[in-house]
Amino acid sequence: MGLAGLHFHDLRHAGSIWASKAGTSTKDLMARMGHDDMRAALIYQRATSDADERIADRLSELVDKHRDGVADTTDGDEDEPDDGDSGQPVPVG
Repeated sequence: MGLAGLHFHDLRHAGSIWASKAGTSTKDLMARMGHDDMRAALIYQRATSDADERIADRLSELVDKHRDGVADTTDGDEDEPDDGDSGQPVPVG
């Protein structure tokens, strides 16, 4: 590429960070990098302000849905007792 100071490993490192930011799972990132050890993949999955912002936005969406009375079923936990009208758990059994 003719870029002074740029090495192949720099490109691999950048690609792994970008793959992690795109939401790649640890297992998939390990396969992409050719690693058997999770520790190497975790280096690329470091916390970022982007991740903090996505988490905060998702939490805000959940709070808004709860306030609007719209149930969120994305967690897949169908065994949880339903909340009553007051938002308090309803006794089961």
